[in-house]
Amino acid sequence: MLVRTEPVHSSVIAEIGYDPEARILEVRFHGGRAYHYFDVPPAEHAAPLSADSIGGYFNRTIFPRYRWTRIDAE
Repeated sequence: MLVRTEPVHSSVIAEIGYDPEARILEVRFHGGRAYHYFDVPPAEHAAPLSADSIGGYFNRTIFPRYRWTRIDAE
């Protein structure tokens, strides 16, 4: 079950969600684009939420490391 944290305080990212059983991180950007990142450990879901820059952490750590797919905005 996807657990969403709303809103995140980021100029780039609007919302971050996580399904701990499937290890899927969902990232929704301002403007509507949304992506699923696969095989993401729970610590990687929590880390961006406490980072000084959520978008910066995402760009350095999540985006280059995990397989992803774009999903339709709900």
